Amino acid sequence: MTGTLYIVGTPIGNLEDLSLRAARVLREADAIYAEDTRSAKVLLNTADAAGGVNPHRTITSYFEGNEAERAAGLVGMLDAGKKVAVISEAGMPGISDPGTRAVVAAVAAGARVEVIAGPSAALAALVGSGLATDRFTFLGFPPRERGARQALFGTLRAESATMIFYEAPDRVHETVEDLAKAFGATRRCSLGRELTKIHEEHVRGTLGELATRYSAQRPLGECTLIVEGASAAPPEVDIEKELEKLLAEGLGPRDAAARLVIVTGKPRRQLYQLALSLREKRS
Repeated sequence: MTGTLYIVGTPIGNLEDLSLRAARVLREADAIYAEDTRSAKVLLNTADAAGGVNPHRTITSYFEGNEAERAAGLVGMLDAGKKVAVISEAGMPGISDPGTRAVVAAVAAGARVEVIAGPSAALAALVGSGLATDRFTFLGFPPRERGARQALFGTLRAESATMIFYEAPDRVHETVEDLAKAFGATRRCSLGRELTKIHEEHVRGTLGELATRYSAQRPLGECTLIVEGASAAPPEVDIEKELEKLLAEGLGPRDAAARLVIVTGKPRRQLYQLALSLREKRS
């Protein structure tokens, strides 16, 4: 008989959020695959406080860089009928954290998979934002490279659902600034940080207001950004006409293309090639 893979949601800050079921599963597990073994040991001290810990339990490092190679060992444990738990550093494994490959491997091996629900930064920030919660889309971390990030935001200009992004504190300003350029400075948003912790904060306002605020100060702690969906479809952009206009203003093809990425969602290279073609026609 194959074992069971448990995907265990863990606290995103406050250890009191560890559920009784999650604590029991972690105590009873034969093996725990953890994104960060140091934070896992802190969490297990809380889970183990009730007693009844499996004396043979092992803890294995399981993060983005090694999850593919760890799959064989994980499946081997399941084939032997063991109880295997996967935990991320915080939150739900598989949501912007390792875990999905473990589920895929377990399903392929015919093992049972159980998800132990737990805290979620995305949902906590969404509910605390004051924005619509009836329809939302989770987009994870935006690309670090600015061109790719702007292209993504360009494709989301007509998105009517509330949007959820994760972002690192040192990139919040650039991301909010790019969102303001893509969606307009008056679009409402909220930034949740230090969720479930002592200094939890929800900063609500417009994209323009948050861009100004975070140009002067960097937020502290992990950040979740909630952005209001579009209330109406944005006007269609006549790409050739706009490129012609920018070229006539004296911009080169490269700069003209970069200017339109964020409002069209088109790849910069494609826009650049079109701008080159238009400039040649004008000469």
